[in-house]
Amino acid sequence: MTHDTHPALIGSLRSSAASIINFSPGPTSLPKAVEQQIADSFQNQPLTSLAMSHRAPEFIELLKSTIATTREVMQIPDDYEVLFTHAGGHGQFAAVPLNLCKETTDKACYVINGTWSARGAEEASRYCQVQTIDAKDPATGHYTRFPELTENNIDADAKYIYLCSNETVNGIELHRLPKRPKSRQHIPLVVDASSDFSTKPIDWHGDGVGVLFACASKNIGHPGVTMTIVRKDLLGKDKASPLCPGVFNYTTFSEAENLWNTPATFNIEVVGMVMNWLKQQGGIEQCEQRSIAKAKAIYDTIDQSNGFYGTPIKDKAIRSRMNVPFNVKNGDDAITEKFLIEAWELGMVGLRTLTPFGVGDYLRASIYNGITLTDVETLVSFMKRFAQENS
Repeated sequence: MTHDTHPALIGSLRSSAASIINFSPGPTSLPKAVEQQIADSFQNQPLTSLAMSHRAPEFIELLKSTIATTREVMQIPDDYEVLFTHAGGHGQFAAVPLNLCKETTDKACYVINGTWSARGAEEASRYCQVQTIDAKDPATGHYTRFPELTENNIDADAKYIYLCSNETVNGIELHRLPKRPKSRQHIPLVVDASSDFSTKPIDWHGDGVGVLFACASKNIGHPGVTMTIVRKDLLGKDKASPLCPGVFNYTTFSEAENLWNTPATFNIEVVGMVMNWLKQQGGIEQCEQRSIAKAKAIYDTIDQSNGFYGTPIKDKAIRSRMNVPFNVKNGDDAITEKFLIEAWELGMVGLRTLTPFGVGDYLRASIYNGITLTDVETLVSFMKRFAQENS
């Protein structure tokens, strides 16, 4: 094996270490207790949800239980529908405008503060008139801030205001959803919460949330299902575009009680397991405190490294608690590769993965619900030692 083909440099997650900590940006690891519960279910049940008809009473009960626990943990009001939809976040990039814009001439306002909101806007432009509030720094081409929402940058006739509450690539997170000007509070907020859902409270009514979606593979499950939460007044046969396929239609899914077509049965069961685990761990408030502690440990290490490590987001108020981007010695290739190889050989994987956007200027430590504070402390200890040995 040559240095250039070391598994750590091509995105391998299978370290030879005795134990592995998966810092991948997603899909990523479930909490260990949930992984054990899944393993136990295969040992103890003659028929698991992998082979369970979605029409069977056992699955109907499982589905109802998952929704009820999600409502309890995330404090979702009764006037919101909880749907399990297909095609991940990319599916919702299309589903949102197809459900909320009846005509292609309808307007929608997109806040662009990173990679995923930009992709959402690009997809939506096929189905409606997209107006953007772009936070990109024209000098650097980077996203390092979240723009203010004002009367001047939000069209009063917009059908919705769209944002991504945690930009995984750029390391920007809204720890609370932004307030809209009073004259724009009639416009529903659409939130891509794929990578921060279940890690902090949401003021559903106060923030005017109309639609919130989260693909499961970051914090609440694994790939194959997306939780889409829709305010019920946005549902109705006359609301969606006539071009909206049934498989993307919120009203169709709601009326069929999530059974319009075969749902991802096993994936839904796993979401229920994660929600039960969150409840047992103290609920959403305690989960947020864990997220704060984990992120603080890494950012403190970066900030106190005398420049050995750097992070692009200087504004601490919007630093992501989910995805911490950092470089090593200003991005020096040789020392960065050495860092990745040594970390990988110690079982810390996923700090740089190959993506459609390349490897990027920064490594990323993604610290979703499956990552414990002890896991983070292991990474921090390594980062400190590596800096001392390579300064």
